[in-house]
Amino acid sequence: MIRDAETLRALYGPPSERAAKKVIDRLDRHCLDFLAASPFMLLATTDGLRVDVSPKGDAPGFVQADGERAVLIPDWPGNSRIDGLMNVLAHPRVGAIFMIPNVRETLRINGPAEIHDDEALRARFETRGRLPITVLRVETEEVFTHCSKAMMRSHLWRPETWPTERPVAGLYDIIKDHAAMPVPEMTEAEMLESFERQLY
Repeated sequence: MIRDAETLRALYGPPSERAAKKVIDRLDRHCLDFLAASPFMLLATTDGLRVDVSPKGDAPGFVQADGERAVLIPDWPGNSRIDGLMNVLAHPRVGAIFMIPNVRETLRINGPAEIHDDEALRARFETRGRLPITVLRVETEEVFTHCSKAMMRSHLWRPETWPTERPVAGLYDIIKDHAAMPVPEMTEAEMLESFERQLY
């Protein structure tokens, strides 16, 4: 087991000059274009002890730039666990990865976050006549792209490698087993229909 930075760095060697210099602290035109085209992101938060990663998704551009130094992430109704938001209150530094289907690179933003509930800010994200419950504002202390190697290894955007049938149990069966409690009988189609009604 590796327990010190010196041993770990010796294994990997120093980062390339390009990798070290690619980090910026603002949203330039490339970042703005990436955000405008991205329908999916992963948000990492921590309370200082426990780490949480939450998926967020909507129509491309659902995360908006707030000038060149921050992004705004709407938070819609879900299961009300709000693990990530509770983490932000305890430890307001987050990391975000943005993805675009069929684009092998990803965009990463790290920085401090604040939770806002004022109506004017929420109204920027009005969808189907409804507003998000809160909006997370993340400052862009670090912004950079990740290269395509992870996507190349995983073949994530190569449809010919995708399974033709679902390789894991349905969500209903997973929830029933994990919760270890009675849950209403529901088919996968019925569950998805229920989710569709509760998206906003």
